[in-house]
Amino acid sequence: MALLTHQFAADRPDDVALADDHGSVTFAGFDERVNRIVHALRDAGLGGGGTIGIVCGNRNEWFELAMACAHAGVTYVPINWHLVGPEIAYILADSGATAVVTEGRFADAVTTALTDERVADQVSLRLAVGGEVDGFTPFDDFVATGSPDEPEGQLFGGPMFYTSGTTGNPKGVKSSLTAMPDGTGPEIWQLVGAGFADMVKAPGTTVLCGPVYHSAQWAFSFLPMIVGSATVMQHKYDSAAVLDLIDRHQATNMHLVPTQMKRLLDLPDDAKAGFDGSSLQLVIHGAAPCPTAVKQGLIEWWGPKITEYYGSTEGSIISLIDSEQWLAKGGSVGPPLPHMEVTIVDDDGNVCPPNVPGTVWFRNAMGTDFEYHNAPDKTADSHSGHGATTGDVGYLDDDGYLWLSDRKIDMIISGGVNIYPAEIESVIGGDRAVADVAVIGVPNDEFGEEVKAMVVLDPDAPDRPTDDDAARAHLDQLCRTQLAGYKVPRSYEFLDELPRTGTGKVKKAILRAPFWDDADRTV
Repeated sequence: MALLTHQFAADRPDDVALADDHGSVTFAGFDERVNRIVHALRDAGLGGGGTIGIVCGNRNEWFELAMACAHAGVTYVPINWHLVGPEIAYILADSGATAVVTEGRFADAVTTALTDERVADQVSLRLAVGGEVDGFTPFDDFVATGSPDEPEGQLFGGPMFYTSGTTGNPKGVKSSLTAMPDGTGPEIWQLVGAGFADMVKAPGTTVLCGPVYHSAQWAFSFLPMIVGSATVMQHKYDSAAVLDLIDRHQATNMHLVPTQMKRLLDLPDDAKAGFDGSSLQLVIHGAAPCPTAVKQGLIEWWGPKITEYYGSTEGSIISLIDSEQWLAKGGSVGPPLPHMEVTIVDDDGNVCPPNVPGTVWFRNAMGTDFEYHNAPDKTADSHSGHGATTGDVGYLDDDGYLWLSDRKIDMIISGGVNIYPAEIESVIGGDRAVADVAVIGVPNDEFGEEVKAMVVLDPDAPDRPTDDDAARAHLDQLCRTQLAGYKVPRSYEFLDELPRTGTGKVKKAILRAPFWDDADRTV
């Protein structure tokens, strides 16, 4: 049996391990499926050191495959299902994936990606879950070819998440959970899970209501499974359905982003009245700043079960602040975890005293670190004698609590999703009708921010749009063919020129100011 699942299969064979919009899987069934997938992957030539891309929704099969990779020494790459063909092709090519798994609703984008010359010959194994897709082997047929017997020589495997950056193309984040030295077994996952268990009140039942391709959603669902938690999920977020999932499965923990928190509070009173929620022990949130009124409202409704974290794909969880701490220090993201060392450094490389902002650097005392796949320069730039940084700005107060005063340069957070303007600027700026472009985030009551493009049209372009409306339509169509929908600007504004410094850098603070001056926040 698979090392990480066999004991739960033996002790609780009929308990639900996974449940999605389509059905459920018991621990006994989960264990057998993991065994079969490990064998099937090996038979297909995917063993230790292999890489597989996953463009699939929140489904039981996602977790079955991830758990199998954890035993087969395979790196799996969770790919954002909102991406379009060229974006998916880049990640498949850069990661070196030789296999891809998708499902019908995302098959068009993946099929387009596989026509790209960079991956057409590279990706030889193509699997589809939930139904037939032309050119793909049904996932269940593939699984059925694998033996249910315990795999020999089980090896540690794990995820490599892709995170976008200010230079355009996304980069794979390789951490100690992505790969281990040759011969390392999956029992390392048991140590990771045990360290995570107290934080997430595991074992229990986790509600997954955000995209599992996001590192936080993965961490707060997959890692509890290592110590025996069940995961119940929905693919598309629905507040009323989340309340039902919690009560029906007696869920103990869940992860939310501020947009989801607000939508829960906005539910009709009768929907709220029917919710019990007494099984919940922890509701953890992060990924974006949460409006004070929203967080206060959820604490008043659900009690002091709300804990906020600060972290990143690169640094994992750096700090935590529970409800009681937040009520005393609202606005802080809490004290660093005991094993995390946080140092605030100014532009000259000096360590800042308390209450003086600077760049946030972090170091994990357990020795874990990260690198950017195929990007040694980017890796070097994010490391120093102070540890590593993702570019956030903040300070430590007299009590050692961390406060964030700014974030990664230019980054936009919409609905808890990171959006990097450089990707969008690259697409718009490549159009012959555009002379200059800057992309900024502007306030949005529901999502926190929305994307806005400030564009200078080239007056000498032969195919220049005839007016602003035509230009908007032209650029919108361009963006939708090259970018995931959530990256497409919600609005376009046309200027005669962009404000720039003497060295040519766009002064985005000037562009942002008219939209944020009357807001009660800066991020």
